Amino acid sequence: MEAHVRKLQQKFKKVREEMDRWGELQLRLVSQFRNASSIMDRLQVIRDGKNYGALKSVGGIGEAVWTKQVESLETILLSMRKTMEEFHGVVMSLEKIHRDGKQLVKGGSGQPSVKYLQQRVGVKPSLQDCLDGLMILYEMHRSEYFLKSSVVSALSTLVLKPRDIDVHLFMFMHGFQGIYRVCNYHTDS
Repeated sequence: MEAHVRKLQQKFKKVREEMDRWGELQLRLVSQFRNASSIMDRLQVIRDGKNYGALKSVGGIGEAVWTKQVESLETILLSMRKTMEEFHGVVMSLEKIHRDGKQLVKGGSGQPSVKYLQQRVGVKPSLQDCLDGLMILYEMHRSEYFLKSSVVSALSTLVLKPRDIDVHLFMFMHGFQGIYRVCNYHTDS
């Protein structure tokens, strides 16, 4: 049993690496979201011709600026989708680590007894504690991935189908803290 606990502890080291990767992706996605929000805010100002002052006399300036900003926004949204693919990779890795941990405990002898799973050696956690921890970490990250994916999808939909709408997106849970940003996007119809 002690050998199983040590092997599960190695699994937790892999989980830690994946969680570090998750944190890096989190920072990248928040930065991408801020950049996209900034462009969306600028698009509101750019759309209004009275904001150009003396530049109104330059033919097509409004359309050129608008087009360039939309292209930048599309590039950011593509980057966000790629970041989401990397988040999905982390979730799949956590699922595999959890599945491998369960298989490790089962071994070749079939289903271990409840007593065996709950047995402790000194201060080390029980096998059941280890398996439960792996499952919780996997499910927590999977849920957060689904939330992030929904937000990125909604943001893409807003850009592809602009209309008068106030969008309140609750964004990027990080651990147990929710980070949110309200994004108001208006265009003239």
